[in-house]
Amino acid sequence: MGSFDEILMVASEPGFEAKMQRLLREHLMSAFLKAKSDLAATVRQIVADVAQRGDAAVVEYTERFDKIKLSPSAFRISAAALEAAHQQLDAELLATLRKAIANIRRYQSEIFVGDKNTHPGIRYTPLRRVGLCIPGASAPLPSTVMMTAVPAQVAGVKEIVVVSPPRWQGGIHPVILGLCYELGITEVYRLGGAQAVAALAWGTETIAKVDKIVGPGHDVVQLAKKEVFGLVDMDSFAGPSDVLIVANEQANPAWVAADMLSQAEHDPGAGVVVTDSEAFARAVLAELEIQTPQLDRADATARCLKAYSGIVVCATMEAVIDFANDFAAEHLQVQCGSDSKQMAARLTNAGAIFIGPFTPVAVGDYWAGPSHTLPTRQTSKFFSAVTSNDFVKSSSIIEYSRSQLAASADDIVRLALTEGLDAHAKSVQRRID
Repeated sequence: MGSFDEILMVASEPGFEAKMQRLLREHLMSAFLKAKSDLAATVRQIVADVAQRGDAAVVEYTERFDKIKLSPSAFRISAAALEAAHQQLDAELLATLRKAIANIRRYQSEIFVGDKNTHPGIRYTPLRRVGLCIPGASAPLPSTVMMTAVPAQVAGVKEIVVVSPPRWQGGIHPVILGLCYELGITEVYRLGGAQAVAALAWGTETIAKVDKIVGPGHDVVQLAKKEVFGLVDMDSFAGPSDVLIVANEQANPAWVAADMLSQAEHDPGAGVVVTDSEAFARAVLAELEIQTPQLDRADATARCLKAYSGIVVCATMEAVIDFANDFAAEHLQVQCGSDSKQMAARLTNAGAIFIGPFTPVAVGDYWAGPSHTLPTRQTSKFFSAVTSNDFVKSSSIIEYSRSQLAASADDIVRLALTEGLDAHAKSVQRRID
């Protein structure tokens, strides 16, 4: 496993700027941008092929990439299987899921603007049909289902479709299926990868087209979402998970190290600390040496620490703030003791901000209410967390009386003629002549 000394960057030491720029570059590029150059072309071909051949192409790519041959009639999980999975859920887990769902639903309802049609010039309406990409893994990810489905339900989306690759005994993990049943989601497909994204975007003989696709996924899924953007909407172009921890000497170095590791274990994932105290930074480094070997995924986590993570010691807290705002983290933790709230108020770029020593990222991942589907790879400078407001669209409402049109006609005609559009001008003139 080796030492982690290489991830420590101290402003007073030679090579600091070069190390810091490397860290920012690694974070910006992420794993998917380092993939072989033909990956985007391959994804583009899959998307185009599904558009042309529909179910037949989905069958072919599922067999090629997931090593399972499915007929189109077997894509969808049956209602009976969803109900059976729900009945088999552990009682304590189900109780926990219901509490988490209630927390998410309450928060998403409180921030929802789509039911506030108070201005006569705008109308909000929910999207009709959305697709959720749920990663397939050896362990289920029920939090991702909740964090994408519940905001959509709060917005009033009537048709919610879940796709997830057949990685669990040729299907989807029963915890995911049981949760879908609990949420009233009945359309679930054992499909993943670019072919699932393309099927949602284009529609096939058995899968109806959606209006928006949200949810995390590896590089192929993200590239496929990017490819179909414009044909459908999407949440963001996301990369590996990251956390930036702004800390001073009031923070607990053992807790800060644990928070770094919680993101590095995603493999790939990045855990970065920025502080003004070298003594604190070295204490965190010592904790990493102690805690990393104790993890179930110790080797993979250590690899991510060395490749994507860092402990940055700036000369001043002003420099710490500048670094954090430039880094634009997915998860931004502020652990500055009594100064935490004051510091957080000065931090502008983050998908989610976690304030104080008792607010680890896991609170947001599973429980608090905001969605954990967040912008990554410095895109929190312009993207936001998924919320219930992402599942509505607005239409402008314009209604003029004859007198209002007459009062504005000369100006409208003048603008139309300036643009060389005389038919536009005549459409006004004929009404008032």
